[in-house]
Amino acid sequence: MVELPSRIGILPFRNKVLLPGAIIRIRCTSPSSVKLVEQELWQREEKGLIGILPVRDAAETVSVGSMLTQGTDAGSKNQTAMSTSHKLDGKSQQEPIHWHTRGVAARALHLSRGVEKPSGRVTYTVVLEGLCRFSVMELNTKGTYSTARISPLEMTKAEMERIEQDPDFIALSRQFKATALELISLLEQKQKTGGRTKVLLETVPLHKLADIFVASFEISFEEQLSMLDSVDVKVRLSKATELVDRHLQSIRVAEKITKKVEGQLSKSQKEYLLRQQMRAIKEELGDNDDEDDDVAGLERKMQAAGMPPNVWKHAQRELRRLKKMQPQQPGYNSSRVYLELLADLPWQTTGEEVELDLKAAKERLDSDHFGLEKVKQRIIEYLAVRKLKPDARGPVLCFVGPPGVGKTSLASSIAAALGRNFVRISLGGVKDEADIRGHRRTYIGSMPGRLIDGLKKVAVCNPVMLLDEIDKTGSDVRGDPASALLEVLDPEQNKSFNDHYLNVPFDLSKVIFVATANRAQPIPPPLLDRMEVIELPGYTAEEKLKIATRHLIPRVLNQHGLNSEFLKVPEVMVKLIIQRYTREAGVRNLERNLAALARAAAVRVAEQEHTVVPLNKEVHQISSPLLESRLAEGEVEMEVIPMGVNNHEISSAFRVMSPLIVDEDMLEKVLGPPKYDDKETAERVASPGISVGLVWTSFGGEVQFIEATSMIGKGDLHLTGQLGDVIKESAQIALTWVRARATELNLASAEESGNLLEGRDIHIHFPAGAVPKDGPSAGVTLVTALVSLFSRRRVRSDTAMTGEMTLRGLVLPVGGIKDKVLAAHRNGLKRVILPERNLKDLVEVPATVLGNMEILLAKRMEDVLEHAFEGGCPWRQHSRL
Repeated sequence: MVELPSRIGILPFRNKVLLPGAIIRIRCTSPSSVKLVEQELWQREEKGLIGILPVRDAAETVSVGSMLTQGTDAGSKNQTAMSTSHKLDGKSQQEPIHWHTRGVAARALHLSRGVEKPSGRVTYTVVLEGLCRFSVMELNTKGTYSTARISPLEMTKAEMERIEQDPDFIALSRQFKATALELISLLEQKQKTGGRTKVLLETVPLHKLADIFVASFEISFEEQLSMLDSVDVKVRLSKATELVDRHLQSIRVAEKITKKVEGQLSKSQKEYLLRQQMRAIKEELGDNDDEDDDVAGLERKMQAAGMPPNVWKHAQRELRRLKKMQPQQPGYNSSRVYLELLADLPWQTTGEEVELDLKAAKERLDSDHFGLEKVKQRIIEYLAVRKLKPDARGPVLCFVGPPGVGKTSLASSIAAALGRNFVRISLGGVKDEADIRGHRRTYIGSMPGRLIDGLKKVAVCNPVMLLDEIDKTGSDVRGDPASALLEVLDPEQNKSFNDHYLNVPFDLSKVIFVATANRAQPIPPPLLDRMEVIELPGYTAEEKLKIATRHLIPRVLNQHGLNSEFLKVPEVMVKLIIQRYTREAGVRNLERNLAALARAAAVRVAEQEHTVVPLNKEVHQISSPLLESRLAEGEVEMEVIPMGVNNHEISSAFRVMSPLIVDEDMLEKVLGPPKYDDKETAERVASPGISVGLVWTSFGGEVQFIEATSMIGKGDLHLTGQLGDVIKESAQIALTWVRARATELNLASAEESGNLLEGRDIHIHFPAGAVPKDGPSAGVTLVTALVSLFSRRRVRSDTAMTGEMTLRGLVLPVGGIKDKVLAAHRNGLKRVILPERNLKDLVEVPATVLGNMEILLAKRMEDVLEHAFEGGCPWRQHSRL
């Protein structure tokens, strides 16, 4: 028994309880608590006692550093409390705090004094031990610190002996001891300590042991108060048994969770342990919901994807690996993205195909594209085969032609006719093989190839896939994309296309491939062999006129918010635009020029819509029954202007909305001066030494002027105009042929035939020097220019030519005849000299073009010279060639 004084100094504990037998350390900093410790403990040494009294909802008097463990249990509310006002922590305002009526007397086990710098404030650190309970009879809060008149609540020795004989107490004691012993054994086994704690069960009285055990758990404030108020030993023992048992169960659950995750625990992964514990906790609580689990959702999505058996086995193995990983691990995200790709790919999902109607398909092709009869006929044949045999492995169509002739839109029309989804893969500028086959998953930032990515986006396995600009692929150290396309476009191989990222075979045999290119030459021969090339030449002026009136003008007006009521472009003006402002194979520049006219009209319409012209004060309206009736019908709008109004006011008063009709003045104002005219060829071929050739480019056929001149020199040949090796060799051959035939052509006498170049140099220039030029099509043109130079006779300005020649004067066939003839027609030339062996290629030229031009065939170089000069070649009859 501890002898308590009748009055004791009180140290308030906010939301904290000290139980008998517990030891805590506190640091006193407020003036009241410092004064209390100094007078009651520091000066009295071992005899000093203070009272620890819990308080509610008041400012903290001391900062408590407890050496107890944490807990989260909730207890019952305390009903007994006193309310008063007291100044705590040096605050000036009076705050009501609620004092508990029961507390614990405590003695100091250790005291230390300190001084804070630079303030010089004195602080105390005290280690206190709870001794016994007391009840507050009277509380005095008016001094420096609070004091209270108290009465002890502990039982006497006789009362304790009497209650120890109570059967209920004996049963409670046995239950408490058994639970406490089990807890101690579990803790000692876990911490691998000796049996020192078990000695407490034999030496310490049970009513004190209950307080000591409960004090070792961090429980709620309400439960602490309930334990403090348990003066009855049986009640105290019952509550202590409940708390000890609860703590024991929580340790067992934690141990069970730890055992579940120990097999998967890595020593270096602390976060892994915590997340596994969280997962096990959710399992114990029953909070796991497969519907919300992302991995479970991914698995269901994969099951519904319809993968082939070998792919599904591979995907399951990857999924099991993913389940064992944590989101923080480096490979988790890449593995998850890979599985999502497998789940999103259309392994068996096909688009609904409409019943193929060839008549409707032909009407759609005719409505979308003007001309191109041969191309449209080939497409209809292709569709007819697909109708008779849907699973037929048809050829891969490759549309080759200059820009702006409708290659991409033709592929879109095929998809619409078949009723299939359409996906476009742009190959222009692709140099990395991984763009076709994908990156391997070992690389950072790896992704599938463009084909697999396109199929993922279109979400069906049988789309029409357009490989656009297939001739623009390049090759470097990263591989050759064109070679990677060999497997894609081979119907015998693309059944099991292997993307490096996917790493499993994917069936591309259901995909209809269509390719486009500007030129067939850059495409590697093995790749070209897998495709059927369909040439799309340029349009004639008549075809451009029809395309403009049927397609371009309505589309341009719609794009600019106009209609035919605001802007009208007569056919005559469209012809002028075609002749004077565009010389191209396609119609893109024509559409741009029409768009410029539409923008000019849009400005005029927008200004008139937003202009409100007020009536002039001097304007007088005339009332007339006839005029009022016409105004009511909306036919006219007029105002009568008196003679005194000037012309500017008259023009501003009339705002009659009429359509803007394009004329020549508007063309020059909007589009600028004409870029081309029919006199260009005549002007450039006005002097000897100039001839007109025809060349083929990726943008269609073009007219190429070749100029030759001579000067004093050493007999050298100079070539300018950014030329390639082939065209330089053609120039050397042409000069050699002319020098060898100088006497027969009357270019020099027999004595001077070998010295045709003596004392002079020859300079041959190809204008437009910024444009690279190469190819074998300029041989006859070079000879004609040299003969014209040496004979001082002009070449006919209405004649163009193309063809290569040998050293013996034989004219060889060349390619691109249709594009070259159309280019001559666009430039207003009436006569074209072609190699005789190119006669078969004229069937591709539209009949309207051939009807307006004279086609001259040449077998030898003499035939070319006969047709190139006005009046023929007068020296040919003396020639012995």
